Amino acid sequence: MNRTHGTKDFWIGALRTEGPAFAAAIAEAPADAPVLSCPGWTVTDLTRHLASVYRWVHGTVSANSVTPPSLRSELVEPGPGETDLQLWQQAYDELLVRFDALDPEAPAWNWAPQPKKAGFWPRRISHETALHRWDAQLAIGAGDPIETKLAADGVSEVLDTCLPAGRRPDHGQWHGVVHLSASDAGQEWFLRLRGEGIALLDTATIFDDHDHHARVQVVGTASDLLLALWGRVSFDTLAVTGERALLAGLRTS
Repeated sequence: MNRTHGTKDFWIGALRTEGPAFAAAIAEAPADAPVLSCPGWTVTDLTRHLASVYRWVHGTVSANSVTPPSLRSELVEPGPGETDLQLWQQAYDELLVRFDALDPEAPAWNWAPQPKKAGFWPRRISHETALHRWDAQLAIGAGDPIETKLAADGVSEVLDTCLPAGRRPDHGQWHGVVHLSASDAGQEWFLRLRGEGIALLDTATIFDDHDHHARVQVVGTASDLLLALWGRVSFDTLAVTGERALLAGLRTS
């Protein structure tokens, strides 16, 4: 069954957990250590990237406008005497304060085919932070799974937000129904791929005579499904039956 998926408090709560875990990993890792899940990046790059995202989102939700903002052009850098981790921490703290006071119904631009409301951003940033926490931990030889409920919502976000917005690393023509199942969350998703289009099917309204028979099925934990969708792990690490080629149409970026 497809379920939606959280509230502002849920996503801010996740951000309060994932942020300190990210900071702890960054504090332990050498600044020039490679981030294996983000080829070409070092721990410094990862830290500045996330700080830059936080500051850009802070400005976007504070503008109280649905007009597209200017795109982020470069990474923020620490000031004199400031470390990269201190730069990140300040941006994180400021964004949390802003999110705590946020009206989810207030106007705010986003890049998705969804209502232009501020509530989009706590969800997006909780998942951005969880994913990069995993990246940072991998740089020190760890990589704890993403919490089950958050990961299940992250899978839904990829399918209802990222892919419909065209956020894929590759372009192609995929046709068929895919069935994803999170073994630890009791949740499943059916989606139909048509060319580069995608439709997330509402399993509550699927009847036996509907054409929803999956050409490929994937079973794994919610965390592993999410990490595979984001290209952090291979779909080969999950239980896959059917036409594996369709899974390339599920990768997001």
